[in-house]
Amino acid sequence: MLFIIVCFLLGQSTLAIGAAVIPGDARSEEYLPLLAGKRVALFCNHTAKIGEEHLLDLLLKDGQQVTALFSPEHGIRGDIPAGDSVDSSTDSKTGIPILSLYNGDTVIPAEKDMSKFDVLVIDIQDVGLRYYTYYITVCDLIEACSIYDKAVILLDRPNPNGHYVEGPLLDMSLRSHVGRLPIPTVHGMTLGELMNMAIGEGWLNLSNKLKFTVIPCLNYNHRTAYTLPVPPSPNLPNMKSIYLYASLCPFEGTTVSVGRGTEHPFQCFGAPELQGKYGYSFTPTSIKAAHSPLREGEVCYGVDFSQENELKLRAKGMDLSYVVEAYKIFHRQGAGEKFFMKFNSKRFGREMVYFDLLMGQTYVREAIMAGKSAQEISAMWQDDVKRFKEQRRPYLLYAE
Repeated sequence: MLFIIVCFLLGQSTLAIGAAVIPGDARSEEYLPLLAGKRVALFCNHTAKIGEEHLLDLLLKDGQQVTALFSPEHGIRGDIPAGDSVDSSTDSKTGIPILSLYNGDTVIPAEKDMSKFDVLVIDIQDVGLRYYTYYITVCDLIEACSIYDKAVILLDRPNPNGHYVEGPLLDMSLRSHVGRLPIPTVHGMTLGELMNMAIGEGWLNLSNKLKFTVIPCLNYNHRTAYTLPVPPSPNLPNMKSIYLYASLCPFEGTTVSVGRGTEHPFQCFGAPELQGKYGYSFTPTSIKAAHSPLREGEVCYGVDFSQENELKLRAKGMDLSYVVEAYKIFHRQGAGEKFFMKFNSKRFGREMVYFDLLMGQTYVREAIMAGKSAQEISAMWQDDVKRFKEQRRPYLLYAE
């Protein structure tokens, strides 16, 4: 497979001590010349900001011909709840068409939409987790650009969870809308690095015409503690939720609430069945960021992390012990069968356990049900993590 990857690495050999991180979109001198005379499409949302100004507005001020916007999960403004359909529309400020990629039907854009532009610019904040869906949409768009011979420029951003790698690798027989690539739960790569790897390892279905350019960040490495200037999605409102996401998102495959419909989504967990074990309680309600949340109107007992030290949460990383302990309590009450959510899947043609899709493997759930500890389960994927870290090394743009 022939493809071209272009990466501007100026300034990457040294890291200025104390210097502010400069995301790829702030390096306009590197990518604006590549847009001259081209019709431009943007894949972005509310996180595509340079200071206080949106990338779209800056491109239009510069006289660039922006002809289409692609919208991910949560929409172009980042205010649509998880899983809700995102319809195509028009940007009210500019009149530019917004082409949804999360409307329940579209994965690869239609030919008529792809004909609207010559080059796709990607600028979106990821959080470095396999089940966070933005990177999946980027994969789909890159494949589409390969089919229709469109150039792709990715303006890289720091990964707030880029300091470690953890979790099981995705079994590709469980590939789904929450897992696209054979990577660990926490892959530790920026979006630019991850797409370099997806292309280089042949994980994407590409023609031989793709020109893919990454504009890297400056003053960033994989040890950098980077605070996101804009929350990436409605239920990840702060850095605590982003650091806890790897540990708490597996609960989304269970009947335990992660605080959707409260003031602290992904900063707590609880269920009525956990009463007696935990004193903290909350009651989910339907709000703009969470329509009809799990356990709506029920008093849930569990753990509150919202007052925890942010840096300690960052250092702790992924911790499966919360899920393991919650299952044990359900099991002791004779409610173990109610813990993991099941659903009939059209894609797989059978009943599936959503927890398995999130974890990317069946052995994690099986080990939990067999009474294994979180430490024992973590040991089961460490060899895969070690191999992955070696496999990804040629694609890294920043020092580890």
